[in-house]
Amino acid sequence: MSASPPPGLDPEQLRGRLDRERPGLVGGPLSARLIEGGRSNLTYLVTDGAHEWVVRRPPLGHVLATAHDMKREFRVISALHPTAVPVPEPLLLCEDPDVLGAPFYLMEYVAGTPYRTAEQLAPLGPERTRTAVLGLVDTLVELHAVDPGAVGLADFGRPEGFLDRQLRRWAKQLDASRNRDLPGIDELHAALGRSMPGSPAPTVVHGDYRLDNVLLGDDDRIKAVLDWEMSTLGDPLTDLGLLVMYSAPLEITGSPISTTAGAAGHPAPAELVERYAAGSGRDTSAIAWYTAFAWFKLAVILEGIHYRYTLGSTVGGGFERIGDLVPVFIEHGLTTLQEG
Repeated sequence: MSASPPPGLDPEQLRGRLDRERPGLVGGPLSARLIEGGRSNLTYLVTDGAHEWVVRRPPLGHVLATAHDMKREFRVISALHPTAVPVPEPLLLCEDPDVLGAPFYLMEYVAGTPYRTAEQLAPLGPERTRTAVLGLVDTLVELHAVDPGAVGLADFGRPEGFLDRQLRRWAKQLDASRNRDLPGIDELHAALGRSMPGSPAPTVVHGDYRLDNVLLGDDDRIKAVLDWEMSTLGDPLTDLGLLVMYSAPLEITGSPISTTAGAAGHPAPAELVERYAAGSGRDTSAIAWYTAFAWFKLAVILEGIHYRYTLGSTVGGGFERIGDLVPVFIEHGLTTLQEG
């Protein structure tokens, strides 16, 4: 554990707040280190030498008041912790920015491994890989089986018109970073608008559900689902469509989109859909639309990164080829819609 505290977390300040709010939880001086990964919020591993916890807080610097909402993340894992959905136990929400410079929450540390690439899965072998990925589907079924009202999440989102709002939101994002011709992107957006399916009953939606946002134990079972910052109430099949998209082989050298689809034993997308349909009882006949929407969304995200790269606003390397990937995602989206 780092001797000097990482940016954004003062162990002494944290210890003082915990001693007041959760007396007896911490048994000694705290130290912390930043954990890599996650979409945008910062995640730290904290220890007193005998026990370990995790702290989540917004990125350093100024953020919009509605962005990186710690209270929202804490609320959803608090609601789900008593259910069959594996999430870390939430321990403390602190909305006082004077403690760490921003609101934060503390949760239990769950031991496990996030698998981000086919290469990382390879040592598991085909059978264990298959078990792990099918378990991802089963956990998604468990999440979508939770009654939002029964766990206090009836007002967690606005499910009416969810797909229409999502499509408009991502089109707006595209317009904000549009500085070159992208053949097919408007065609894909229009086709998605024309063929929008009717949504099933709303559920809690994770919003970024994939293998590298869960922790797997040594038994290849999911110990915890992480990164709930995109969660809301909405159409459950958007989670499945994204999972199917991430399960399609993407053999592009240098792709920034982590995919495990190339690992030996990884189930094909069709099997994942069938397993979800059998477990949930939902009609998945429109899954091509949801998968095409996931390709569109990722194309927009990548184009935004490319746009910031052209402005010189990205930090670090590896961004120079992202612009070349956007047409690939557009093509996948169009093909998925056309082939159904």
